[in-house]
Amino acid sequence: MGASEMKARPLEVKAITGVIEELERQAAENPSKLKVRRDGDKIIVDGEIDVDALVMVVVGSMAGGP
Repeated sequence: MGASEMKARPLEVKAITGVIEELERQAAENPSKLKVRRDGDKIIVDGEIDVDALVMVVVGSMAGGP
């Protein structure tokens, strides 16, 4: 999703931001199992992801949570 599309859709922006921040948090917590880096509008992910935690972030962003 390009930057111009993100400006038009605040709910999607919250979800995208939440996903990226959660992946970066997981990578910082366990760098031997997960590596995340940004590449422009994309992210490159290599390793194990705690999907439950990731889903909670997305659901929370849609519900207006932190």
